[in-house]
Amino acid sequence: MEYQKIDMTAFNLHVIQTDRFKTVNIRVCLRDEIKKDEITLRNMLASFLTYSTDTYQTKRDLVLKAQDLYAVNVYTKSYRSGRFNMINFCMSLLNEKYTEANMLEESIKFLSDVIFHPNFKNKEKFNEAFQFLYDSIETSMKGIKENPTTYSVIRMLEEMDPDMPYSYREFGYLEDLESLNYETLVNYYEKIMKNSLVDIYVIGNINKDEIKDLFRKYFPFTTFKRPKVNQLIEHKTLPKRSKIKKEIEESNQSKLSIGCKIGPLTEFERNYVLTIYNMILGGNSESKFFQIIREKHSLAYYVYSSLNKLDSLMIIKAGISKENFDKTVKLVKKLMKDMEKGNFTEENIQVVKENYISLLKEIEDNENAIIETYLAKDLLNLGDIEERKREVMKVTKSDIIKVSKKVKIDTIFLLEGGKSSGED
Repeated sequence: MEYQKIDMTAFNLHVIQTDRFKTVNIRVCLRDEIKKDEITLRNMLASFLTYSTDTYQTKRDLVLKAQDLYAVNVYTKSYRSGRFNMINFCMSLLNEKYTEANMLEESIKFLSDVIFHPNFKNKEKFNEAFQFLYDSIETSMKGIKENPTTYSVIRMLEEMDPDMPYSYREFGYLEDLESLNYETLVNYYEKIMKNSLVDIYVIGNINKDEIKDLFRKYFPFTTFKRPKVNQLIEHKTLPKRSKIKKEIEESNQSKLSIGCKIGPLTEFERNYVLTIYNMILGGNSESKFFQIIREKHSLAYYVYSSLNKLDSLMIIKAGISKENFDKTVKLVKKLMKDMEKGNFTEENIQVVKENYISLLKEIEDNENAIIETYLAKDLLNLGDIEERKREVMKVTKSDIIKVSKKVKIDTIFLLEGGKSSGED
C-alpha cells in the first residue's frame, strides 16, 4: 500500500494505491467550522445533492445513470467531527479492468455532476425533491426518542455543556427545518463551495497521475487555503464533582449515560495510551465494566465505554433497571478509581494490545476503514497502520495510570424507565 498527499492548490488529494481490492473508493470531504444553526441546513443540502441534479433531476434518473456505470454507489453523509462539520461525498465503483475502458473517468464525471451541478434551475423538480427530503428529516427528528440509548447520550451531552459542539443534535432542529427554502439552500451551497476546506481520498489499484488529471479536470474547487482551526476540543479544567440528571420515559429498561471529560494529553497519550485505557476499562467483553458490572454483579443488560477523542470525552453507556442506578454508578466510579490506583495487570495490557493489533489488521481489508485511517492521520496526527502497530506496543502501565487520572466524570444522566422491572 502506497500513500501520497498531493497539494492541488484548492484541495488536497490523498491517493492510496493498493491492489488488494476490485473496487475504487472515492471520498470528497468538505470541512467547515460547525455552527449550530447551520446543522439542519447542511443535512438538507447533503441529502439534496444526491437526490436531484441539474442533469439527473429525479432520484430515478440518478439511479439509472448509476446502473449504466456498472452500479456505482454514490451517497453523502453529514456529521460533526470535533469543532467541524463534515459533508462526505462517497463513491464506490468497480475497477476498469472488470468493466470497460473510460469507466473511471465517466464515474468521476458523474460524481462531479452531483457536487457541482445541483438542481436549482427546475423549480418544479426542486420542490418535489425538497418536500420529500423535508418530510424525511422531520420524521427523523421527531423519532429521536425511538432510540432511547442514543437519546440518553444526546440529553446527557446537552446537560453537560449546552453550548459546546458535542451537545448539538446530529439531525438538527425542527425550528431550523421550518425556516428552510429555495433561497437558503442555494445561498448556503454557494457559501460552502467557496469556503470549505476540501480533501479528496482515492483508494484502489489506480494510476496516481491519471487520478490527478481527472480531478483537476472535473473538480473545479476554488477554495483559498486558510489557516487551520484546531479541530480538537480540549478541557483545560476538569470537574471536581459530577452532576446527576434524570428524565422519565415510559419504558421497562432505563438507559444510563455517563459523560467523562478528559484533560490535556500529549499526542502519544491521546492516540495510544487512552485507547488502551478505554479497552481495559470498558471497551470490549473482556473489560472491567463488562466482567464486573454485568457478569459478576448482574447490574446491567449491557455496559461499555467509548471515546470521542476530538471532543476529549469518554462516554459510558449502560442498560439497567432503575433500582440499580445507585449501585451501578458507585461501581463505575470504583472501577475508574481502580485504574488510577493501578489495579490491573500486565496481562490485561498485553491482551488489549493484541486485540488492538487484530483490529488494525481488519482495517487493511476494508477500503472505507483505510480512508478513515488517513483522515485520522490528518485530524489527530495519528500514524498509519504500521506506525500504530509499533507505537501501541510502547504503552506502559505507568502511562495508563497517568492518563486515567485525567479522566473525570462530569455528567450522569438516567433516562429512567417509568416502570420497575417487576411491573407489567
